Amino acid sequence: MPEETCEVLIVGGGPTGLLLAALLAQRGVDVRLVERRSAPSTHSRAIGLHPPALAALEAVGLGEAAVAAGVPIRGGSARSRGRELGRLSFERVWPGRPFVLSLPQSRTEELLEERLAALAPGAMRRGWEVTAVRETREGALVTARCATDAAPSRLRARVVVGADGARSRVRDLLGVGTTGGPYPDAYLMGDFADPTGAEHDRGTVLHLEPDGIIESFPLPGGRRRWVAHTGSAPPPVADPADLTEIVRSRTGETPAAASVSMISGFTVRRRTARRLVTARCVLIGDAAHEISPIGGQGITLGWLDALDLAPLLHRAVADGSCEPLPDQLAWQTFERTCRRRARVAGTLAHVNMALGRPLPAPLLALRDLAVRAALRTPARRAMAWAYSMGWVRSMPSSPPGRPAH
Repeated sequence: MPEETCEVLIVGGGPTGLLLAALLAQRGVDVRLVERRSAPSTHSRAIGLHPPALAALEAVGLGEAAVAAGVPIRGGSARSRGRELGRLSFERVWPGRPFVLSLPQSRTEELLEERLAALAPGAMRRGWEVTAVRETREGALVTARCATDAAPSRLRARVVVGADGARSRVRDLLGVGTTGGPYPDAYLMGDFADPTGAEHDRGTVLHLEPDGIIESFPLPGGRRRWVAHTGSAPPPVADPADLTEIVRSRTGETPAAASVSMISGFTVRRRTARRLVTARCVLIGDAAHEISPIGGQGITLGWLDALDLAPLLHRAVADGSCEPLPDQLAWQTFERTCRRRARVAGTLAHVNMALGRPLPAPLLALRDLAVRAALRTPARRAMAWAYSMGWVRSMPSSPPGRPAH
């Protein structure tokens, strides 16, 4: 069986794996990234890049390119039954980056893949599916099968990183269980032409309606994403006409069904791996901590993991230690930090979903009153701080080195 060696092997070529690979390549680490998909995804998927995410892109030289490709969202408004409850601005939370950037995940991945190719040509391998992971004293041995080759291959690395998403194969192969489970919420989302045009940016609009929330976000190219709470299960078929009718009945606005470029129904879960660090493997991003996408903080959360992990990996391959990673103080701190951030982001997502569920009239009136009061008092600054991930600045990052015991 053919065998290849590298210093760090990353499994998963989504935003988190790509960013980590670029960070490591910049540091001179011999990195490989294997991705099961044989071609890049064209699905817009996650679109929200918070100010800490922009800092992560700047760390690999992509800050300006991302901003040029996206739509800055500087704030938003909340509405209910045709009335505006109040507005929110992100400008005071992050003076240097006073917005959340709306950029489709497909474009984000494209930028990162191009950057990785420039830093480390040939580092990314598409069409590779991991079938086994075995940890040794010196590193980890991964067996993978390439879609274009009938025979499996082996990749030996000092450290293996599982960045392969919520259904992580690496996590399963390591025998790492999870805690948490599904929420009783389902959503239907779609991307449509925005008749107001890109020049008239309404920002984010949250319609807190009796039958469930409708969320609306601007997208590049004069488009807008609509997300509707649909109860405990999404429609059996994701039909743009259904979403258009839900939006019309709750808000009075009517996205053009014929202009849809993406339509998807989804349910949500919250799960955390019982271990993020094993002897020679690490889990990050959704493989480590899956949170609800409502609130859009998942990509940023994974990138914060990658920013903390890159210097630790650099040190691990440079010092050549065979000491198990969980026995080292720096790695223990890394795991605690990742878990702490995931708890905060997961709690905020939980609150967002609770606010958007259908309510009877008396409770709806109380919710509207509370939201209106929060958005028209200094409490709105705390809300802006939470939604734009200002809380990240109050949480220390993992130490960059491997301190002696």
